[in-house]
Amino acid sequence: MSSNISATSKTEPIQKTRTISMQSSIAYFILSLVINSAGNVLTLVTSAKIHPSYLGAAYWTAATVNFGDALNWNLFWAFIIIGVLTVILNAILIGHWSWSRAIGNMIFMVPFSALIQVFADFFNGVYPVFKGLPEAHSLGMIILYIVLNFFGVALIATAISIYQRVNLVLHPADDLMQVLRFKYFKGNAAAAMWVSYIPPTVLAIIALIIDHQFTNLGLGTIFAFLFQGGITGFADKRVFLHLHHQALDVGKQIN
Repeated sequence: MSSNISATSKTEPIQKTRTISMQSSIAYFILSLVINSAGNVLTLVTSAKIHPSYLGAAYWTAATVNFGDALNWNLFWAFIIIGVLTVILNAILIGHWSWSRAIGNMIFMVPFSALIQVFADFFNGVYPVFKGLPEAHSLGMIILYIVLNFFGVALIATAISIYQRVNLVLHPADDLMQVLRFKYFKGNAAAAMWVSYIPPTVLAIIALIIDHQFTNLGLGTIFAFLFQGGITGFADKRVFLHLHHQALDVGKQIN
């Protein structure tokens, strides 16, 4: 990593090498993985419980689910396949292929995709310990689900902040955002997040062409588009204050 990365992100110290233990890294990673999965599913389930559905899911989640539905893929395979394609895009942007990075992305994808399915089953009442979130039939329930939907987006953004700083293994979409953030946008999380939404936008358009419908798009999706990157930047400074970006590698810098 060149020194000008640190200079472009003065409020967020960046370590050229790993300064936290592997045990701590794994603990942070597991925590952020659970938070991210729960947040993603909260956006999906709360959107589905309001009729007509106008809440929507987080941006990448909404596009991936709709693309998977258009091709008759279940959630697990939709997230896995889109993840692989994003890994390839990241390698192109960085300028070289790294097997360790690609394997790390996929290591992230497998438990993440599995947890997405687990939380989806939980919130939909598949397990006997919880009957699932009920349908929203009152104004109070609608307001509650809007709050939970936005909270889900905030959980996703916070989780991204944590495991991006740990930088042990990343979701391919968040690796993309991090590459954009420190290679092209001088550490600006919000700008990088907006540009990283171009691939899912393409997926959403393809899904719309195939089956002429696009669900999971609504207020929550707009909220995620506008604020998720900013919340990630905010969490960098407010959540686990002594955790800084570790061993960052985004390829040759673009001035």
